[in-house]
Amino acid sequence: MRERPPIVAPSVARVRKPEKFSRCCDPVRIPQSFLDAAAPRHYPRRTFRSIQRERRKRFSMRIHPLDLAIVIAYLLGVTALGMRFRRSQQNATDYFLGGRTAPWWALAFSIVATETSTLTIIGTPAIAYSGNLSFLQLVFGYLIGRVLIVLLLLPGYFRGEFFTAYALIEKRFGERMRAVAASTFLITRAIAEGVRVSAIALVVSVVLGTSEKLAVVIVIALTVLYTFEGGMKAVIWTDVAQLLLYLTGSAVTFFVLLHRIPGGWSEVTQVAGAAGHKLQVLDFSWNLATKYTFWSGLIGGAFLTMATHGTDQIIVQRLLAAKSERDSRRALLASGVIVLVQFIVFLLIGVLLYVFAQHSPLLTPGERTDRILPLFLVREMPVGLAGLLLASIVAVAMSNASGSLNSLAASSVLDFARLRGRSADAGQFLRLSRGMTLFWGLVLMGFGFVKWGPLLEAGLTVASLPFGSLLGLFLLGTFDRGANARGALAGMIVGLAAILCIFRFTNVAFTWFFMIGSIVTFVVGAIASRILQPPNQGALGT
Repeated sequence: MRERPPIVAPSVARVRKPEKFSRCCDPVRIPQSFLDAAAPRHYPRRTFRSIQRERRKRFSMRIHPLDLAIVIAYLLGVTALGMRFRRSQQNATDYFLGGRTAPWWALAFSIVATETSTLTIIGTPAIAYSGNLSFLQLVFGYLIGRVLIVLLLLPGYFRGEFFTAYALIEKRFGERMRAVAASTFLITRAIAEGVRVSAIALVVSVVLGTSEKLAVVIVIALTVLYTFEGGMKAVIWTDVAQLLLYLTGSAVTFFVLLHRIPGGWSEVTQVAGAAGHKLQVLDFSWNLATKYTFWSGLIGGAFLTMATHGTDQIIVQRLLAAKSERDSRRALLASGVIVLVQFIVFLLIGVLLYVFAQHSPLLTPGERTDRILPLFLVREMPVGLAGLLLASIVAVAMSNASGSLNSLAASSVLDFARLRGRSADAGQFLRLSRGMTLFWGLVLMGFGFVKWGPLLEAGLTVASLPFGSLLGLFLLGTFDRGANARGALAGMIVGLAAILCIFRFTNVAFTWFFMIGSIVTFVVGAIASRILQPPNQGALGT
């Protein structure tokens, strides 16, 4: 464990007791580092340099060379693994669906790795660190949403030779609505992925003390390289490796933390009990402004998952990559079990970090809680193990970015008629697809430079704004045989406007946005279709 500098500021308890405060300020007890910092008045040049060295020593979080070597070896290794699949890319099915050869369990791993990002790994413990375990209620809704996708949406994806989710919209509402749905996905996914990419910079800045922009450039460049070369097959199998790495790293972090806390689990329960609510999971209140309640978790989480896993190309592309509908169903349901387990571990790590910080503070006053896990890994983990765990966090970032790049490229090439017309020749198609991968890599890099708010909730909020209306569009096409393209477009516009107004002018939690957006889109779309009365375009799946 690295030695931390002495804390010279009195604690809150000492401020309340004047006699202890006076002893703290006795000159005999003032640390030498404080006296050194005052020296520039008498020796300006020499002490200025010493102060700079002291600051670098105290505040730079550079890791041990061995840990750095492990992280670099991982980056290069996973890039080389992905590039090995270049030779198997011959056509659209190979590049965007991996030839439909991946087993269902690999797809389940890939789904989890794709929906889990760096901001999930560092943001979820931060939520439990500053709050409690109530975020787990949202994960319960994730499970219900997966079951609903299997029952309502998945069969439609296997009634044709589809490469994107939005080909289903064209079959029901025509080419123009397919372009609208795909555009919604492209814009939302690019921005949401930008939030996730910025989390990479946060971790690397804590670990290496380097520029956040440089960190984004390095990681995205390597991810683009193997995604550009290996396509979806490279994405799936690197996802499998990365999922195993970060789950192992999370389990190791949990047990190391538990071992480092004096008294172990009994101390955790005692401190959590003294805090009053640290281990609370269920909140049955009906306050719409509360982000994580039983009702917003169960209902809002179900709609959230139906939107992100049923209409978002980044997940649907993996469902379409299965050998059959049966394998796709097994992959989606199995991914729900893995997600539940991993969120339990992430949240418990946050509680353990809170208890550990009572004995050995990690954050300074006003410091972002998103930094709590990276700081613990750098300061407290043994050499070698810290490098492995930090590599696991970077693994999640690259896994998520690679999946987004491939799905963004797929939607760009396949969901717009002008580009589809250029892809008749297999060689030309692959060149166009790889060019789009490179283009979206540059876009994600740009969004990664933006400074966002609290990372996990920022990412979920961005996705919640338009994806509710997108889910409403899919539900409208599935259940309303009388709906038409004009009504569907009107419903999407009104649904998106409703969510933007709620987001801007109310304090309703983002966990309700998916449900509200989809219901408004469905109702307005159904009514507008009856009023506008264009020719009936047939039912979905016919």
